[in-house]
Amino acid sequence: MPDPLTLNVNGAQHTVRAEPDTPLLYILRNDLKLKGAKFGCGLGQCGACMVLIDGHNVMSCDTPLWAAVGKSITTIEALGTLDAPGVLQRAFITEQAAQCGYCLSGAVMTAAALLARNPDPSETDIKQALARNLCRCGTHTRIIKAVQRAAKELRA
Repeated sequence: MPDPLTLNVNGAQHTVRAEPDTPLLYILRNDLKLKGAKFGCGLGQCGACMVLIDGHNVMSCDTPLWAAVGKSITTIEALGTLDAPGVLQRAFITEQAAQCGYCLSGAVMTAAALLARNPDPSETDIKQALARNLCRCGTHTRIIKAVQRAAKELRA
């Protein structure tokens, strides 16, 4: 059996037993029951599994568990709840930026990383940040508007 590894997820310490090369996404979804990050492509190409590690957006499907040990992991569950959605979540709801919603948590997490480093992004900044997040439903324009709305609210 593998040695226990401790992860800091959403501000709480969690000890898991898994092989160090296990994808972080599997631990988040299967062991910690955090279902916000989705399994999309499994190749780090679609963004559905995006989380923050030390404030940087990373694709958790191709991030090995060992790379997250000792770092701060943030999932969409830390940004708000159904009863009290966070600023980004409210903006995405207001702008109706979701259709199927499968890619949405990844886009929100990417936007969170962007707004943390750039509180007043241009439309080009937003598009560049979201370039790794694929949305097959075609709500790209609404996603951009949602990020702009959240940025404005956070600056107010």
